[in-house]
Amino acid sequence: MELIKKFLEPVDMTEGSPWKKIVLFAVPMLVGNIAQQLYNTVDSVVVGNYVGDNALAAVGSAGPILNLLIVLFVGISVGAGIMVSQYFGAKDREKLSITIGNCITLTAIATLFVMVAASLVARPLLELLDTPASIIDWCHSYLLILFIGSAGLAYYNILSGILRGLGDSMSALAYLLVSTVINIVLDLLFVAKLGMGVNGVALATVIAQLISALLCQLRLMQMKEYFDLRKDHLKVQKEYSGKIIRLGLPSGITQAILSMAMIVVQSLTNSFGEMFIAANVIVMRVDGFAMMPNFSFGTAMTTYAGQNVGARRDDRVESGAKQGTLIAAVTSAVITGLILIFGKTLMGIFTKTPELVELSRDMMGILAVGYIAMAVTQSLSGVMRGAGDTMTPMWISIVTTICIRVPVAYGISYLTRTPQLPNGRQECIFISLLISWILGALITFVFYKRGKWKEKAV
Repeated sequence: MELIKKFLEPVDMTEGSPWKKIVLFAVPMLVGNIAQQLYNTVDSVVVGNYVGDNALAAVGSAGPILNLLIVLFVGISVGAGIMVSQYFGAKDREKLSITIGNCITLTAIATLFVMVAASLVARPLLELLDTPASIIDWCHSYLLILFIGSAGLAYYNILSGILRGLGDSMSALAYLLVSTVINIVLDLLFVAKLGMGVNGVALATVIAQLISALLCQLRLMQMKEYFDLRKDHLKVQKEYSGKIIRLGLPSGITQAILSMAMIVVQSLTNSFGEMFIAANVIVMRVDGFAMMPNFSFGTAMTTYAGQNVGARRDDRVESGAKQGTLIAAVTSAVITGLILIFGKTLMGIFTKTPELVELSRDMMGILAVGYIAMAVTQSLSGVMRGAGDTMTPMWISIVTTICIRVPVAYGISYLTRTPQLPNGRQECIFISLLISWILGALITFVFYKRGKWKEKAV
């Protein structure tokens, strides 16, 4: 019991060896992110094997629109994590309590907005993207269920962000593992046994996410030694809500712009037909696992920088940034290597169509080197965000996505058109992504070294 209790205690990153603290915090997050990726992966595996390749394409085509319409949750989660980590590092109980209370209320407001607005615009967006008629109805029903049941998704992301800001990445991991198992069981029940198709995987995801959110709330209620949660803390206070939104808005805008770019690129992807759409879905599912170390270390660096900035330990921030980025890059290289070695086996989990397996493996090979570049981008961006500078990572993402990825994708497509390939070479989708990742890492490194982020503490 004492060992379990020790694991569940918040991690104070203002003392001890930086790399050990970062790894101690990042590893549970890495496992948790892998588990979260299983949500979408299991959905794809189940529909691909029990319904068909078109159903697999439908679930994937819905992804960019889903990401676009949950940007409010992303923004609140990032703002909450930064403020919570800095106030926790500063040992300011009252400000920490008000911040957490305001996060909970803002999430309720955002959830109501998304439930209504997103449900209304989902179908028009799918039509705007020229989603193939063979899958558009499946896409729409899948999105509708997820948006109506978005409370679980919203509160899990925000509450787990608060827990991480407090240095507790173990609890969020444990609850996510529980809900992932529930999601897998319900996927098989609803689709394989009850024949509910795409609607079944959406319903399973909604139920599992709601359970994980409830578990996070129960854990927060047990942490009263660090903060209070009274009714007056739940009342929206302009100063605190404004800071949460100000800090989180750039990340929300970044997510929105990335999603809009994905939607624009999705339109190009759709032009290559259902087979390539399905291959793109498979690659993006495997890509999700390859990206996990980068996202995990990026979030760990945000909490690490936030706590040390709050505690006025600026000397620890830069040393931790170097150590954390190096570990993230090595970890990403190892995982990427494994994915390349076992690529065909991984692709074969999603479909039994040999041509689709081969196509997916070839596209995945294009992206390989880019994951190491993304390790640098995510880690150094995490440091800047934790210090309170959320604008610089936002602008870098906008430039690399809007000014680099989209033009390169369409440019290659246009330049490689032939009578046999009227839409150009389909590799343009992944080559453009690789180029944007590498340039993004170089730009992020330059802005990190300039050091302007050191002036942005809450």
